[in-house]
Amino acid sequence: MTQDTAPSRSPITWVPSLYFVQGMQFFVVMLIAGLMYKNMGVANDQIARWTGLLGLAWAFKPLWSPFLELARSKKLIVVAMQFTGAVGLGLMALALQLPMYFAASIAVFFVLAYASATHDIACDGLYMASLGDKQQAAYAGWQGAFFNASKFLTLGGLLVLAGHLETRFGVFNAWSAIFVFLAVLLAALASYNAWALPGTLNTDHADLTVASVFKTLAEVVKDFLQKPGIWLAVLFIVLFRFAEGQVQTIGPLFLLEARNKGGLGMTTEQVGGVYGTVGTAAFLVGSILGGYFTAWLSLRKAMPVLIVAMAVPNAVFYYLSSALPTDMLHIGIAVAIEMLGYGFGFVGMILFIMQAVAPGRFQTAHYALGSGVMQLGFIISKTISGDIQIQMGYEHFFLWTIACGVPALVLMFFVKFPALAAKNS
Repeated sequence: MTQDTAPSRSPITWVPSLYFVQGMQFFVVMLIAGLMYKNMGVANDQIARWTGLLGLAWAFKPLWSPFLELARSKKLIVVAMQFTGAVGLGLMALALQLPMYFAASIAVFFVLAYASATHDIACDGLYMASLGDKQQAAYAGWQGAFFNASKFLTLGGLLVLAGHLETRFGVFNAWSAIFVFLAVLLAALASYNAWALPGTLNTDHADLTVASVFKTLAEVVKDFLQKPGIWLAVLFIVLFRFAEGQVQTIGPLFLLEARNKGGLGMTTEQVGGVYGTVGTAAFLVGSILGGYFTAWLSLRKAMPVLIVAMAVPNAVFYYLSSALPTDMLHIGIAVAIEMLGYGFGFVGMILFIMQAVAPGRFQTAHYALGSGVMQLGFIISKTISGDIQIQMGYEHFFLWTIACGVPALVLMFFVKFPALAAKNS
């Protein structure tokens, strides 16, 4: 066994912390940045343009994944990128105090984005190399739960805290304090992961050259495109997230939208509070149950249920847009059901890429390519969701998203699923 395939501790001691960090770094760049700039008075077109450019890090990350494939220690890369992120968050606190804060903070965000994207590749590679198929399925729930928990805990807690600090110390000082807190938190988690993760921190790969890396990249792409049934798999991945991207983009806007425009008229604090409490709890439960359910039934047999579960948020928002409830208890229960279904179903795509797309000579790199395709599907649907919603209105839009889940359900019967291998770590 290699150092990355012989975990010395139970996965429960490192999977949650590993994927919480992965999610935290991603959502700080892709969610918190835009909200922070909005509070600082930056124009919407500037926010969209620059945060969109930041997102290219995750679209392009498969291009440097072969470099990580050749490294003997994925743990070293994971821990190094986590400490890089901690330093970057600290620098962000200082950048916000400069006269040219926008340019300085964008530069730091670019470092954070590419460090986070690199961390994603090594982190997923470590997960796959350290666990067999059955363990991957069992812990995929924990993986997805803590990745997305970082999102909802950030939106549910960090924004509320930032709002309180802004009223007392001003916007810039408040966000500098937030980034100091995040830097300390990430440094602590990086230190813990340096101890808990399987593998060692040493690496030695003297035969690594630029030419060999580019040769490997060409081999990776060629091998990926020659996989049996890969084009159907790519289409399935895109369609799996087609409805999700639309609902997850428009849903929060619908909650904030004024009632005279068809929304629920909630405040930002109310939305953050609901998703940070019952939403987070429901997602955690759904993700964990989805992982164990899939491990028990096998991915092929579980996939129809997982796809249907992904349609639960669409149905919930359709109901909310029709009923337009006013009491928070009613809305909170609906959000809990939404997030339970979302967490349960999201496991399906993680495992499909791991077990049906990634396996082969370049497992880590092919998982990165599969993840890139998954993000592409999300981005495509996210990009067009606003135009569709404006044309249809909220109620008809959410009904449309329910229909958008049908193609993936049909295509599922034609894509190739592997038999669950008896691989032990």
